[in-house]
Amino acid sequence: MGIEKTGERPIYKLTGHSLVGDKRTTPIRGDLADISLAGKLFAPHYAVPMLRTGIAPVTEIRAEPHATAMPVSALMHGEEFAVLDVAGEWAWGYCLHDNYLGYLRFSELGADFDATHIVSAPATLLVASPSTKSPVVARYPMGAQLACGALSECGNYLSSENGFVPVAHLSEIGEVEASPADLAERLIGTPYSWGGRSGDAIDCSGLVQLVFGLKGLLAPRDADMQQAEFGDDLPEDVPLVRGDLVFFPGHVGIMADADNIIHANGTAMAVSLEPLVAAAARFAEHEQSIIARKRVAM
Repeated sequence: MGIEKTGERPIYKLTGHSLVGDKRTTPIRGDLADISLAGKLFAPHYAVPMLRTGIAPVTEIRAEPHATAMPVSALMHGEEFAVLDVAGEWAWGYCLHDNYLGYLRFSELGADFDATHIVSAPATLLVASPSTKSPVVARYPMGAQLACGALSECGNYLSSENGFVPVAHLSEIGEVEASPADLAERLIGTPYSWGGRSGDAIDCSGLVQLVFGLKGLLAPRDADMQQAEFGDDLPEDVPLVRGDLVFFPGHVGIMADADNIIHANGTAMAVSLEPLVAAAARFAEHEQSIIARKRVAM
């Protein structure tokens, strides 16, 4: 940014090139930007983010502030969101775990809390009392983070907000034993949904982000970002093993073994397990069906 003087009054304007980053993760729009961009990118106004936490089991993040807008991602219970603007029922901002921008309902955000556990089963139920015959209060999908307290007398439930959650469905945050491929296999059959990244509904890159995230490995949100930034490239002569990532044009999956891939896809409309050659065949119209192979150090 530079200063151009007209008479005695200084006028501020951008000089040189304004370098805008990825629009999905650079917190700027026509009227507003994050205060961190002041002096880097011009906006009429800058805002200090207001940190809030997801309090619904899953909150859809949308491209625009209305109920019929395309979903682009999702905020899980317990994940943090930086709010830059609120208009009516909609808030605009970004997820703290991946900086992904979008709009969500402000009512589904609340005060921060110290999550202790994460749902590592495909889903779990919050029940009113520690009993298999207790009424259901809420359903939390894989990836939801909960603040849990004491173990119930029966030893099968942990106390949580407004109820109890089965111990068998939870892992302490940072202590998930299952591998990313193991977790992905648990989600086989989960419905495919563009923008989904939970055990209830998921897309291809959401699956990768979710299962590696449970292991403390933070992947970017979209497949092209993951191809560019996540893991190490594998030479063509290195055999694929369980847990490796395979990238297609606009798509990604996780290898179950040397020959079969687990991926959320629009053909099955679900997370499915199939031969890699069958998945690659659906991209035959492209110059290259498989555009990258990567391995993530654990």
